[in-house]
Amino acid sequence: MSLRIDKYVWFVRLTKTRSLSTEMIQKGRIKLNQSQVKPSKEIKVGDVVSIVKNNAVFSYKVKDLLDRRVGAKLVADYLIDITDPLEIEKFKTYQAAQSVYREYGTGRPSRKDRDNFESFFEWLEDDDEDEK
Repeated sequence: MSLRIDKYVWFVRLTKTRSLSTEMIQKGRIKLNQSQVKPSKEIKVGDVVSIVKNNAVFSYKVKDLLDRRVGAKLVADYLIDITDPLEIEKFKTYQAAQSVYREYGTGRPSRKDRDNFESFFEWLEDDDEDEK
């Protein structure tokens, strides 16, 4: 049995959609055995799939091939996570830095905030007319 790498990556839920897996392979974010390949490249048991997320490289060894997408609980039957613990720490550090990048309320006002501003300014205008 042979299987395309873009299908395999989608089947084992490493990406949300097949088109996203194809796009990531074309951009070089997903590699097969440390080399850039086309989405149609055939994958075999024992190959290593590497995925670059933000600044970390996650690696998975192909354990078995499959013919359809599987549930999240069954993914462990088809691949082995061989990611270096340092890469996982690097990813967690990056995520933590992104979460404190901007405090709540320092960016663009939300729709609720804009509605509150409008009602506040209408209230001010009503007071000004009453004083005249």
